[in-house]
Amino acid sequence: MSIIQITEENIDQEHICCAIGNDKTNRARAELKKEWMKGQFKNGLIFKRLDDRGKMFIEYMPVETCWKPVEGTKYTMINCLWVSGKFKKRGIATELLEDCINDSRTGGMNGLCVVTSKKNKPFLTEKSFFLKKGFEVVDSAEPYFELMALKFNRTAVVPQFSERCKMGTSGYKEGFQFVYANQCPFMDEYVHLLTDLCEKRALSCEMIKIESAEEARRYGSPFGTFGLYYNGLFMTHELMSEKKFEKVLDTLI
Repeated sequence: MSIIQITEENIDQEHICCAIGNDKTNRARAELKKEWMKGQFKNGLIFKRLDDRGKMFIEYMPVETCWKPVEGTKYTMINCLWVSGKFKKRGIATELLEDCINDSRTGGMNGLCVVTSKKNKPFLTEKSFFLKKGFEVVDSAEPYFELMALKFNRTAVVPQFSERCKMGTSGYKEGFQFVYANQCPFMDEYVHLLTDLCEKRALSCEMIKIESAEEARRYGSPFGTFGLYYNGLFMTHELMSEKKFEKVLDTLI
């Protein structure tokens, strides 16, 4: 298999791995993601996948324009590195990461960075994988996030989480707050389903859809793509099914 880069020229013809079903729902999800990508190519977005139909891709961009509350200079932020199903344990994640490292070195970057967690969490690449590749923890944010970096230039200042996001709080003091971006193709659909559940129970809730890197720094969770807050405190970065969220509501309310 070879690596394919998704660009402005081929994005309408190529699949993007995240939502690859041919049904109407998955086509709509993929279109949301593609529209987000089209707006970010000018900001240095790179999306590469293996030449097969499956979830095995890497997405990255300069930390200066990434959609996470992370501050830094001349570092490559890995938004997502995902290999699943039959493609796991075949060295594909390493191949994709090495390609990103080569791009970053060639581009004169100071290094790479990625958001992980102290313990394994859904939608976050395992910390142990990056440790084996030479990354080290350079910062943390409540309640479980860690920022890791692979340093090319040992004298350069490493990226850091913004002070706003480190405490795991938001400015919303009552009820649920859903902060999300279409960087992930599933967010828009599921956030609306979960807010509908809140409204059916007459629970206070607010949706904040992030529309720019600047808004991500202002409102985003350390994960960037999604954050759920309750009474101003961070709960999770994991987008839940309706059934799972119902159980959460039963324990809180």
